[in-house]
Amino acid sequence: MPELPEVETVRRGLAPVMEGNRIAQAQVNRPDLRWPFPERMAERLTGARILQLRRRSKYILGDLDSGETLLIHLGMTGRMLVSGDALGRFVHDHPAPEKHDHVVLDMADGARVTFNDPRRFGAMDLMQTATAEAHPLLAALGPEPLGNAFSESHLVAALAGRNMPIKSALLDQKIVAGLGNIYVCEALYRCGIHPGRRVRRISEKRIASLVPVIREVLEEAIAAGGSSLRDFRQADGELGYFQHSFDVYGREGQPCRTPDCGATVHRMVQSGRSSFYCPRCQR
Repeated sequence: MPELPEVETVRRGLAPVMEGNRIAQAQVNRPDLRWPFPERMAERLTGARILQLRRRSKYILGDLDSGETLLIHLGMTGRMLVSGDALGRFVHDHPAPEKHDHVVLDMADGARVTFNDPRRFGAMDLMQTATAEAHPLLAALGPEPLGNAFSESHLVAALAGRNMPIKSALLDQKIVAGLGNIYVCEALYRCGIHPGRRVRRISEKRIASLVPVIREVLEEAIAAGGSSLRDFRQADGELGYFQHSFDVYGREGQPCRTPDCGATVHRMVQSGRSSFYCPRCQR
């Protein structure tokens, strides 16, 4: 599933095409994805102007001049693809319709935004903008890791007294929003913390050290266009490249990249997910 950097990369790709533009025609080709689409979704989107495109955790939010906000979740295989941009930012002609093109937005300037999702684990919803933060998918989310609310003091306080593995804690969306398996593995490696170490056995100083490192890893991934594992593509159809910079993720059995370490990357399973780490560098 795309994580924060992938979703932010898609948002940044869509913003120049969608922000300030009007949806001339919305086409919805099936009644549902992971959940049913909202009632009259195509009718409610057609004619609306997109005021801004923002991100909350792993969700893209499009605020409309109708007073509603379009929520988009990419799921496992969802892609937002742009074609026919009149300003030349996306030079692709409109492709022939594909089987899994579930929602198509024809913009007033001739651009087209297509939501394609072969496995249909993605989602779209419409909600009132004024109460968007109370939406069931958003209400319980913690602070954004790239925002000011995600601070050393917040993380120390949020983890105080917990007895769960540190990796599980960082994947808890109520503690910090948007982090996923890949970037937690990478951040823990850079901080030298074993993913299975219990939170209560980690000093406050080491917990606090995670905050700038998490930001650093996410910012580097966004600059690289995200990580292309399986189906992720940017809005222009291009791959992300941060996977070439992974220190541990997916590198089981390969040498640790810390100079003079000499160990190899190990893999363990935590709550059904693979964790990658160096047994010598991470304690």
